[in-house]
Amino acid sequence: MSTAPQLVVHHDKELMAQAAAARLITKIVDAQASRGYASVVLTGGRNGNGLLAALSSAPARDAIDWGRLDLWWGDERFLPESDPDRNVTQARAALLDSVPLDPSRVHAMPASDGPYGNNADAAAEAYAAELAKASGPENHGAVPTFDVLMLGVGPDTHVASLFPELPAVRETERTVVGVHGAPKPPPTRISLTLPAIRSAREVWLLAAGEDKARAAAIALSGAGEIQAPAAGAYGRSRTLWLLDAAAASQLPRSLYPPASP
Repeated sequence: MSTAPQLVVHHDKELMAQAAAARLITKIVDAQASRGYASVVLTGGRNGNGLLAALSSAPARDAIDWGRLDLWWGDERFLPESDPDRNVTQARAALLDSVPLDPSRVHAMPASDGPYGNNADAAAEAYAAELAKASGPENHGAVPTFDVLMLGVGPDTHVASLFPELPAVRETERTVVGVHGAPKPPPTRISLTLPAIRSAREVWLLAAGEDKARAAAIALSGAGEIQAPAAGAYGRSRTLWLLDAAAASQLPRSLYPPASP
């Protein structure tokens, strides 16, 4: 069942990143207090990395028990290990290398020079198996019930590596797929699918900048998920759009009453 999106609009991308980081700290700490651990899906790109950098410099970051945090990724560029364009490489630089994570709980997607070679579909199957192994009887299907799953929204409305009209956005069974012929480089990627994304308790969609304004307006106007993948990304209990004023500039004001913390 989809949850109606809530919108929070910040003055600029820096404030958006800082507020989102503070919000994420609170969610992680609350989950750890109630269940002993937290599970978060990271996103790459400008806004995802901006949030991680803001989290790195947030005074409250030490409230998190980093050793009891499971990290997953929504998608990955299928490139060699340590390639600077890989989401995990950028995340390590922005935050992960500076906090005491448990390496066994950091679930990076396979690289193109890893055990599956250049076979993105086999790498996607392996990541799906890793998710299934982490999924307990209390979860909904073949992935853990993530506390927060973050997604950047592309100017074309893509989320993760689910691009408009491509086969990956139409997937209804598998949780992870190889993506081939992506319209932005690199063309080969690995991505969670919409069914996997929708297993999360909360899905946060991040959009900042004028180049995201049209995408936000399309995705929030009732567009179909095949044409506008961001429209199909929602959480089990909450769907939160975190925008700056530029990205919200084409939205009707009626869409964003204040959301609760």
